[in-house]
Amino acid sequence: MTEYRRFRDVRKIGPVQVASFYDGRGRDRHTAACTAPRCDFSTEYNNRSAAELAARTHRCTA
Repeated sequence: MTEYRRFRDVRKIGPVQVASFYDGRGRDRHTAACTAPRCDFSTEYNNRSAAELAARTHRCTA
C-alpha cells in the first residue's frame, strides 16, 4: 500500500517540480519530478541540492 505524502517547500525549475517530504520512517527526503506530458522523470534524493541539480540538468526526451 502506498502512503500519502505531504509535500512542502515546492518549487518549479523549468518543467520540473522540486519538493521536500518526510518518508515513512520520519526522514527528510527530496524529490524532483517533471510535469511535461509523456515525460516519466521522477527521482528521490537525500538532500535538497541534489534534487535541484537534477531539476536544472534534466532534459525531456518527449
